[in-house]
Order: sequence, then C-alpha cells, then structure tokens
Amino acid sequence: MEIKGKSVFKGIAIGKIEIYNKGNKTVVRRSIEDSAAEVERFEQAKQEAGTQLAALYEKALKEVGEVNAAIFEVHQMMLEDQDFIDAIIGIIENQKVNAEYAVAQTGDNFAEMFAAMDDDYMRARSADIKDISERLVGILCGVGADGIRSEEPIILLADDLAPSETVQLDKSKVLSFVTRHGSANSHTAILARTMNIPALVSADYPDDAEGKTAIVDGYEGILIIDPPVSVLEEYTSRLNKDLEEKALLQELKGKENVTADGRKINLYANIGGVSDVASVLANDASGIGLFRSEFLYLGTDDYPTEEQQFLAYRNVAETMAGKKVIIRTLDIGADKQVDYFNLGNEDNPAMGYRAIRICLDRPEIFKTQLRAIYRASYYGNLAIMFPMIISMSEVKRIKEIVEEVKASLREEEIPFKEIELGVMIETPAAVMISEELAKEVDFFSIGTNDLTQYTLAIDRQNAKLDSFYDSHHPAILKMLKMVVDNGHKGGCWVGICGELGADLTLTEEFVNMGFDELSVSPSMVLRVRDKIRKIGAK
Repeated sequence: MEIKGKSVFKGIAIGKIEIYNKGNKTVVRRSIEDSAAEVERFEQAKQEAGTQLAALYEKALKEVGEVNAAIFEVHQMMLEDQDFIDAIIGIIENQKVNAEYAVAQTGDNFAEMFAAMDDDYMRARSADIKDISERLVGILCGVGADGIRSEEPIILLADDLAPSETVQLDKSKVLSFVTRHGSANSHTAILARTMNIPALVSADYPDDAEGKTAIVDGYEGILIIDPPVSVLEEYTSRLNKDLEEKALLQELKGKENVTADGRKINLYANIGGVSDVASVLANDASGIGLFRSEFLYLGTDDYPTEEQQFLAYRNVAETMAGKKVIIRTLDIGADKQVDYFNLGNEDNPAMGYRAIRICLDRPEIFKTQLRAIYRASYYGNLAIMFPMIISMSEVKRIKEIVEEVKASLREEEIPFKEIELGVMIETPAAVMISEELAKEVDFFSIGTNDLTQYTLAIDRQNAKLDSFYDSHHPAILKMLKMVVDNGHKGGCWVGICGELGADLTLTEEFVNMGFDELSVSPSMVLRVRDKIRKIGAK
C-alpha cells in the first residue's frame, strides 16, 4: 500500500510501524474477579516504573546535572511510599476493580491532599504524585512513558505531534515521523530536520498499520506499507547509498567554512535541548546559533527554576568548550502551548501573546531566565537573543531589565561575563527599523520561518497554505539583503537561524549577500560546509 504525503525532510527509513497513542491512557473502571492477580499486575508495573525512573535519573545526570536529575530520585522514593501502595491495593481488594482505576483514583486523591497542604514543599509534591500515577497507568495500559511502546527503533505514525509531545520522545527509538495532519513548516517538521530523519505530514495512513513493515521515502513524499520484497530490496539499496554519502561528508570535519575564492562564513547549529549538543559536536559545527530555551519549559509541569535553567545552560556552555552558544529567550505561545502559563485561547495565536511579549509582560519569568543565563556565562561563551521584536522601545526595556539582573548578581557577588546581546529579525517591522536596531545590539539573527509567514500573510501551521508558503519569494530575499546591509552599517554581525539557512540552493546567494553566519540543523552542517567550500571554484 502506497500513501502520498508531504515530505518535510529527505531520506529513507525502513522499519516497523508504531501508532503513537500517548493520549490513549483512558482509564475505565472494570470489575474483576481475581484481586490477587490484579495486585500482582500493579506490583509488576511498580517494578517497571522504578526501572524507568532509575534510567531517567542516569540520563538526566549526564544531560542536565545532579540537581535536575534529583527529581527522579524523589519519584523513586514516592513510588515506594507505603501509604500510596496500601491505598492502591486497598481499592483493588475492597472495590474489586482493575489496577489502572485504583492507581488513577489513588493518584487523584493523594494529589488533592498534597495540593491542600500549607507547606510549599509538600504542595509541590502534588505534581510529582500525578507524574508517578500517570507513569504507572501508562505501563498498565501498555503505553511507554513517552508514548512509545517498542524497545526497537520504529517508524512513528501520529495524527499530529505537539512540541510538548515531541520534546519527551525517546528520539533514539524514532526512525521517521509520519503524521496525518500538520504543516511542512510546523515545529514537528523542524524537529525531524534537527534529528536528521525522513518525515512526512498530511499522510492519511490506515488505522490498522500498527506493527507492519513500512518504508518512508522522504524524497518522493510517500509511505509504503507492507512493501513487496523487490521494493524492499530496492529501498534497502538506496538507504545504504545514503549512508555511504553521509560517510563521505565526514571527511569535511575539521575543514574551514571558506569558499574557494577565500570568503569565510561561520557555520553554527540549532538545538532544542541539552541532549542535542552531542549531535552538534558530532557534526563539527563551529558553535550553537540557536538554543531554543522554550523546550526547558515544554518538558515540565511547572516553571523551571533558576537553578534548573542555570545547570542546563552551564552544561551546554561547558560542553561546547569556548565555542559560541546563542540562547534564544523564552519563545512560548502560538503552537507552543504550556498549560501552567495559562495563556488562554486566541483566534490568531501566531500573531498574539507570545515570546518577548510574555517576557516583558511577566518580568519575573524573564528575570529568572536572564539570571540563569548570566550565571552560566561565567562557564563558557554565551550570547542572548530576543525573539519577536517589533520596536525600539522593546529593545530599550529589555536592556533595562538586563542591567537590573546584572546589578542584582553583582550585589550577590555571583560571577558572570559581559556577553553579546542580539535580536531576532522575524517581523517586517524589525526589518524596516533594522538600521536603528543595529545601533542598540551586537548582532542580528534572522528567523526566516516567521519572517516568511508574517511577510506573506500565511499561517505556517496551516497545511492548506503549504503551496503558497514561498521562502524564496523576492520580498523575503530583498528583506534579507536589507537586514545584512543595515546590520553591517550599524556595526552588527548578521546571521540566519531559520530553516532557510540550510537551503543549499541559496547558500551561494547568502554568501554573496554578506551574511556572517548560518545556523542550521546539526545534520545539515557538513552538507552546507561542502556547498560553501565549492563556491567560487573554477
């Protein structure tokens, strides 16, 4: 069976299908006859949850440090709390009901009890109880902690994937994404490109695809389910050829990003979290041009603390060993929704209450993040850039808040470095005042994804408009040149961190425009380097 979709990243994937069902942990109360067998099911689930939490602790220890990892130790201890265990077993035995229902009911009861306590620490445990209960219910329902059930790498099919869901996936298990909905310019598509895996959107796969062998052809935009042996052999050969080409690119490691006629450009990588740094180093990027800090917020049930953020930023700064790391401040809103922010519904969220607008409206959140970044700056080469800028007054207010943060750190005798401050150019307004903005900041980084949608009046999450979304539009290219010229005139260096930076058909044009830096998905670094080094060759 061959199903057509829209490709968001080229490549070939071959594997078993798993249909994403994180949302299918629906708990139904069922009467049971054998209470002892149901208690045994619960005990086995508890043991599995303990194993998962121990593994998560070790993973977090490596990626985000001991303080952030400690939450999984807390969860392990709460999982073994005798009152919690006795309550679950009591419901199973006394009410003669299934373990899933007993766990969910106990979790709700305990969460309410903790939430009503006067002590702040104990109130915070309410969210932990919910997390533990959901983990147990997921195991009992046969759903993995991140929604993936298989232990082997799979092709993941889903109706759609929100950024908050994709950030929690065990990416080592995903060979490819295929979604029924979504846009070629969505954040799920961006994640696929970051992960260097083929992906399709708008592919209407059948409900009975679970467990079947499939091929994802990211070149042609097709999903092939239960392929004949001849087709499987053909695609296996093509997959091996792709792997050989990637191996050849490895020879470019350690080479400079210099054109054949001597023009140099910095080549950085975009990341969505601490765990992506390994890919940055593996692909030999010169630095990190976009650290999407909002993923620290998407992966939690509450605001990440200053200490949690500090440890994450410090980890990245130290691991990059002096190479530049540009952190984009919180860019929540639009399709990146977080429940505890209580943003409410908007008719047009892409042009609504998001990014720097939230930060300036809720300065306590902004200051917490800035303090964490400045503290981490002492341990590496950090820079900060601010998204969704439309006015000079915003930049001036940002700089005032930055000075307040630095003054408070000095007063507390906490060391930090003076670091570069930049703005993202992703609105037509920012383009038109870029000459004035350049006098206030150290650098520009152009977010071509949003700049394209705002300039062309196209919601990039709307799949119906994919054919109208033209990042090569003459208006966009003229804007890019304008920003480079105005930035250089005002003493700024100028880069691109949007998806267009990895468009190999425009690499030479970007070099000719005078861009100082391109920041792309880690998987594209060596491909872009190869293109740069061939520019000007005779």
